[in-house]
Amino acid sequence: MSELSKLYEAILTGDSKAAVAITKEALAAGTDPLEIVNTQMVPAMDEAGRRFECEEYFVPELLLAARAMKGALELIRPLLAERGTEPAGRVVIGTVKGDLHDIGKNLVSSMLEGGGFEVIDLGADVAPERFVEAVRERNPDLVCLSALLTVTMPSMKTTIDALKDAGLRDRVRVLVGGAPVTEQWAREIGADGYGPNAAAAVPLARKLIMK
Repeated sequence: MSELSKLYEAILTGDSKAAVAITKEALAAGTDPLEIVNTQMVPAMDEAGRRFECEEYFVPELLLAARAMKGALELIRPLLAERGTEPAGRVVIGTVKGDLHDIGKNLVSSMLEGGGFEVIDLGADVAPERFVEAVRERNPDLVCLSALLTVTMPSMKTTIDALKDAGLRDRVRVLVGGAPVTEQWAREIGADGYGPNAAAAVPLARKLIMK
């Protein structure tokens, strides 16, 4: 196993220290940052997502893999920015107004970053106006709305309506998810997609952006 390929295993096993150390060594040796992302980090997070879907991994393992990936990505992100490397897409994400839960949202955010996306995380309890402002200022490809409480699900529709009222709805695809959210609800409120879990977010985001 090459030194660089050990990064793949470090991410999958959630070994943050090893992931950072291997990335530092690879960069010091002159390895292309984009090669590190495309050949090790993205495949590792894709595999972590596959294992989660197959119930070989559960939320703790997925969180550890995401943390290891983020540690390595922190070293690489500034280098990619300097080169003007385009991300797979730009995503604005947040938990909707009235909902303070952010574990699921944070996991989706990490999975998207691991999939090569630029993520603008607005946090939790995000008002529709903040989503509108972020879309206007950051020009994302995708907006991800999260809700963990049934009583906050209507805030998803309010946010989508706010994007329509601002004349921005046609500029972005909207992806919704969270424990009480269903595909039927996503259709009812006019979302473009629904992710049943964090692992599903990356392939769905890629599909939506390709459209």
